[in-house]
Amino acid sequence: MGAAVAAGAGGASGAISAGSASDSRGASDIAVELDRVTFRYPGGKAGIFDLSMQMRQGELVVCIGPSGCGKTTLLKLIAGFFRPEAGRVLLAGQDVTAATVASRGCGIVFQSYALFPHMRVWENIAYPLRVRGMPVEQRRRKADEMLEMVGLAGTADRLPAQLSGGQQQRVALARALAFEPRALLLDEPLSALDAATRVAMRDEVRRIQKLHNIAALLITHDQDEALSLADRVAVLRDGRLVQYDTPAAIYDHPVDDFVAGFVGRANVLAGTAAGPDRAAFAIGTLQTPAHGRADGAALKVLIRPERLEPVAEEVSGVNVFEARVLKDRFFGATRQLDLAVGELVLKLETTSRATVKRVRVPVEAIQFLHA
Repeated sequence: MGAAVAAGAGGASGAISAGSASDSRGASDIAVELDRVTFRYPGGKAGIFDLSMQMRQGELVVCIGPSGCGKTTLLKLIAGFFRPEAGRVLLAGQDVTAATVASRGCGIVFQSYALFPHMRVWENIAYPLRVRGMPVEQRRRKADEMLEMVGLAGTADRLPAQLSGGQQQRVALARALAFEPRALLLDEPLSALDAATRVAMRDEVRRIQKLHNIAALLITHDQDEALSLADRVAVLRDGRLVQYDTPAAIYDHPVDDFVAGFVGRANVLAGTAAGPDRAAFAIGTLQTPAHGRADGAALKVLIRPERLEPVAEEVSGVNVFEARVLKDRFFGATRQLDLAVGELVLKLETTSRATVKRVRVPVEAIQFLHA
């Protein structure tokens, strides 16, 4: 474990790949690249398959997907714990596909933090520097600098067991950055924290990552974490990269119904075209944006719950439907309701406290999905 931690820290940054357009920055800005990488576990059904993505210097990429989709495998391929059977891994343009973990110089923060329980805080932070042969006086000075950076000055001589979970997470982050790594790899680093500390540490991770201008890849199963932290989000499914784009683009313009349903709450309706700007669904016929499909053609649309409008009065109008409340969950600032509308159940999120008798589907809230 110690050798792996000493290997370094690193970062993933914005990337260019399927589902994401490149910008004007050049190849020299690419900190991490996977070029058509394939890695199969025994049996061949699980792993990473023909995956290409680029992460830019100073960007934070968050990788999400269902359990078993390949998130941690992707991180381990970058770190060097796994070697691909096909494709290349590059750091700052250098092919490191066959390189060892230690020589890649990626800093890693594990879900469990992996601090040495018998070492003092400063010794934990300085461990990668010790492995690299730095004199003890310099190691101590660097550890003190890192503790100051993460807001833990004065804790240098404590043991990890004397720190809270959030403090241990900061020590692990300081250790990963102490030797100025090529990239920072974070494997669900906040999952062991309580809810309040977790939210606070999101901002702290982001601040420190930007302060060091390092490319960082963060693995998480928390969609709120992904949307609030990332410069770009990589969505994996069955070992393949489904969409790679900004959080807003992932949420507002998912490439298919899988991404739409996985990232945030979603109403995905399957129906048929019933005119140039109309479609028939199980809730009834909706006026839609112009879609250009022939009558009877199959289509799918996405409607986010917060885009639906609750109607308390007995009114009619375009895309207004009678609704029966099945569930009403109160969250203080918002309510989340399940509504029986026609033959379907629609999810609605609202700040209104009024009784919901009908629901309006704004035309501009309807987005067409790829089949």
